[in-house]
Amino acid sequence: MQGKSARALLYAPARGRQEVPTRVTVRKAHGFALIDMIFVCGVLGILFSIAMPSLFTAKQSAAAASAIGSLRAINSAQLTYALTCGAGFYSPSLSRLGTNPPGSSVSFIGSGLGSADTVTKSSYVIQLTATPFPGAPSSCNGAAAGEDGQGFKAAADPNVPGNSRFLATNANNMIFEHTATLWVAMPEFGEPVVGHVLR
Repeated sequence: MQGKSARALLYAPARGRQEVPTRVTVRKAHGFALIDMIFVCGVLGILFSIAMPSLFTAKQSAAAASAIGSLRAINSAQLTYALTCGAGFYSPSLSRLGTNPPGSSVSFIGSGLGSADTVTKSSYVIQLTATPFPGAPSSCNGAAAGEDGQGFKAAADPNVPGNSRFLATNANNMIFEHTATLWVAMPEFGEPVVGHVLR
């Protein structure tokens, strides 16, 4: 009996003191764990590796479409120049096509292409030349006698690595494509020995 009461006193609360319940605070986890971040970065890396080649191809296609449009604009400008200003002869340079005839506020080609003899546009270097013909008269926009040509050639070469679409045109008004530059191989009339016609 005596032992029992001593045990009861041992486990009984002290007199005059109340038991205060102990509060346990559980902290909530905020943010990501390191493994979550590694997983997300891995998934993004896989998605980028799949998407980047398609994005690069789409960018190349858009640049090539712009270059084709520029060569078509050159063909149209050269035809207009020959019929209205050059007495049947073609302009020897882009800057000549970009020169307004006297009394006109409009040039034969837009300022984006006619601002210089060699123009970089949409990741393509575009240039134009015509072999001077001694019998060509002076043109209405300032070309000297013997400066214009009987034919012409223009080329658009990509200036970014990995793009293998090289384009060119001439007085035949057709656009040719090849995997290497056509600037040297392109005649002022007729088809080049390499490349193929764009349909």
